[in-house]
Amino acid sequence: MWTIPNIITMFRVVLIPVFVVVYFLDWRWAHEAGAFVFWLAAITDWFDGYLARRLKQSTPFGAFLDPVADKLIVGAALLMITHSYASLWITIPAILLLVREIYVSALREWMGQRGLSATVKVSFMGKAKTTAQMLALIGLLSGMEYFMGFPIYWVTLGHVLLYIAAVLSVWSMISYSLAAWPHLKPSAGDDH
Repeated sequence: MWTIPNIITMFRVVLIPVFVVVYFLDWRWAHEAGAFVFWLAAITDWFDGYLARRLKQSTPFGAFLDPVADKLIVGAALLMITHSYASLWITIPAILLLVREIYVSALREWMGQRGLSATVKVSFMGKAKTTAQMLALIGLLSGMEYFMGFPIYWVTLGHVLLYIAAVLSVWSMISYSLAAWPHLKPSAGDDH
């Protein structure tokens, strides 16, 4: 259980309350610092998976905790941006992203219980959604449009990427559902 990748994943879970507290500090750079903590957590997500494969340290505990840690920190970030921006244009894609995460997690668990997890394994579309989502959240959390006087338009880019992530999210949810559908249809003799 105490492998390097698992320790990194647990570190990501520990970063969640740090991220939330830092973001809401009464301090000029609190949002930027919170976005940095979120970025650090996002980097550890890539790093723990890479090390698990490279060091051959994949474990059942790591396979369980890694996606849970991802969903916890992304869920926290989505709630925080809906609070900070208090805009329908942020809330709608944030809700779509949260709904997709819950739905696909439940679908994967159900399919896994039936030995069919390969049917709904992570696709390229899912990875593209995750990349767009993480970059969108970093931009929106930071609130930065300028850096040292230079325009960088992080917030504007964050809005665009949030919508791209939402579209990819719904698209991938439909794709996973279609792949799983033959196994979800009731067979003869089922009560439900």
